Amino acid sequence: MDSDRVDRLLEDLKQPDAEVRDHATSLFWHAWFHQKGVYGAQQLMEAQTLLESGEPSQAEALLNDIVEAQPDFAEAWNRLAVLHYTQREYWRAIAACQKAIALVPYHFGALHGLGLSHSAVGNYTAAIQSFRRALTIQPYSLVNQRLILECTAKLG
Repeated sequence: MDSDRVDRLLEDLKQPDAEVRDHATSLFWHAWFHQKGVYGAQQLMEAQTLLESGEPSQAEALLNDIVEAQPDFAEAWNRLAVLHYTQREYWRAIAACQKAIALVPYHFGALHGLGLSHSAVGNYTAAIQSFRRALTIQPYSLVNQRLILECTAKLG
């Protein structure tokens, strides 16, 4: 996705019109999943299917193969983070989220996941920072607003 289109979509995420925001969100997810073309998206979906069918080790092996072969595939890192999070391997999820964010700094999904993972290990300040970064991209995200309040309450 070219930088002008990214900038337009990032602006759309800040619009008061929910339809505009939802459309931009969908376009970002589509672009991230298809960064490596249809085959890359199919691999990610295969990993998701494995995870959902109770085969997390096979899903992890596939995702590890993907990121080893294509270390710049941000959504593969994000999917690996999701897998680690669901397996309660929060530190591994944090590391994978950080890789995705390093590749795509505006990846609101990875920022959200980073916040969830930090919260899960009791790093509430880091979680709040991650949720706030996600809110700078998606200021209307009620879930991130709520999670900031929850983490703030746990701090004090």
